[in-house]
This record gives sequence, structure tokens and C-alpha cells, in this order.
Amino acid sequence: MRRVLAVTLAASVLLIAGMIGRADALEQERTTAVAQLVALNGQYRDAGQRTDYLDGALDHAEQETADRAAVLALRPAFLTEVHALTAALEGAQGRVDTAAHRAAALSAQQTVVAEKENPDTVTAATATLHALTEKVGTEVASWQAAQTSGPGGPAWASSGPDGYARVRAALDLVGGGGVGLYESSSCAGGNAPACANSNGYIKYRADIANWSADRLNWAMAHELAHIYQFRVWGALTSSGAYGTLFGGDPEFLANCMAVVRGYPGSVGCNGDQQAWASAIWVGSVR
Repeated sequence: MRRVLAVTLAASVLLIAGMIGRADALEQERTTAVAQLVALNGQYRDAGQRTDYLDGALDHAEQETADRAAVLALRPAFLTEVHALTAALEGAQGRVDTAAHRAAALSAQQTVVAEKENPDTVTAATATLHALTEKVGTEVASWQAAQTSGPGGPAWASSGPDGYARVRAALDLVGGGGVGLYESSSCAGGNAPACANSNGYIKYRADIANWSADRLNWAMAHELAHIYQFRVWGALTSSGAYGTLFGGDPEFLANCMAVVRGYPGSVGCNGDQQAWASAIWVGSVR
């Protein structure tokens, strides 16, 4: 009996020891599992934080990309206005002062080049260029309206503003800045390329706008000479020297007066004729 009891107790001890061993193992496993769970939870939180950061970075990148795309989408319209303003400024040369307009356009262009994210900046710059183009057009139109220099209406017809500007520049060059000028086909019934009116203005035929610079300058100097002749017409026509030196021919005298100004034509004149003709420019008849 004692042996059986001893064996039974020994088995119970072994069983309990085994149970304890299994419990220790389970506790170890639990501890390990808890540690793994804590680690996994920490990793999850880290991953969540990283996900939040990446989500935020992605949202920012997407917004930035959208902004840049919006800016790029508006640039073609801005370039269209640049071309329009460029054409307007070219057309205004010799007519109105465009220095301030050019400076404003350059500033707007630099702003657009620097802008990467805000489409409103490009829109505003585009509107600025459009307004500048309209302003230049208005100023040129005002200049053109002011160019009517004599009876008969507008300053030009078929020669256009560019042709007129070229003839005007030639007349200004030879000293006729204050003399009226307008296009007309009425000079000698259209047979003369230009003519001067006793009322103090000059008319020109449209085709002379295409003459060479030297020929055009001579023509304007010649017609300007007639304007000065008209100013002393009475004394001129009664002058004996005028008849002797020029045969009473105002065209010949006008040629010599142009030579004196440095614009010789096809007909020359001698020193005595030039000396006499020069006095007409200062309102004197010798």
C-alpha cells in the first residue's frame, strides 16, 4: 500500500511538475506574444504615422502639380497677348512714346516667368498686357486722327500709316517738322509726285512712299523750298536776279534750295545760284 501510495504521489508530482513546466512555457509564450503584440502595435503606429505623412506629402504634391498645371494652362493666353502687344508696339514706332508701356510689359513678363503655383498671377499679367495693347491702339489712333494736315480729310489713303510715316519722317528730316502733310493724287492731276500749297502744306502722291531714302528726302526738300518761296513770293517774282539766275523758274530755284540743304536732285546749280538760293531759306530776296 505504501509503495502504491508512493508511486501515486510521485506520479502526481511529475504531473504537477509537467503542468508547471507547461504553464511556465505558456507564460513565456504569452510574454513573448505580448512583446510581439507591443512591437507590432508600435510598428502599426509608426506605419500609421508614416502613412499620414505620406498621405500629407502626396496631397501637397498633388496640389502643387495641379497649381503648376493651372499656371501652364494659362501661359498660352499670356503669350497671345505678348504677340498682340509686340505688334501694337511695332506699329506705334515713330508715332507715340511707348517706353512706359514696354517697361510695364517687361515687368509682367518677368512675373509670369517666375510664377510656378498661382494661376491668378498669370491671369492678372495677361489682363495687364491686354490693357496695354488697347492703350497703345488708342494712342496710335489719336495720333493718326491728329495727322490731318490740310483740307480734304485724312492724312493718307492708299499709302497707309506706314507710308505716311515714311514721307513724314523725310519731311521732318529736311527741316519741315512744322509743315502740314497729307496724301493726295491732285498734284498736277496726278502727274506730279508731290506739290506745295501756298497755304503752307505739302501734298504727296502715294507711290513716293516707296522711293529710296535719298530720292524721297530730295523730294521733300524740294517741296519745302516752295513753302519758303511762297513766304517771299512778291519780292521773289519782282526780283531781277531771280529772272537772271533762274529764268524765273520756281522749280529750278527749289532744286538749288534743296542742294543748299544737302539734298541734291538730278539738276545741279552753280555756286552763284546756290548762294542766292540760300537766302530764300532765311526769308531774304537779294
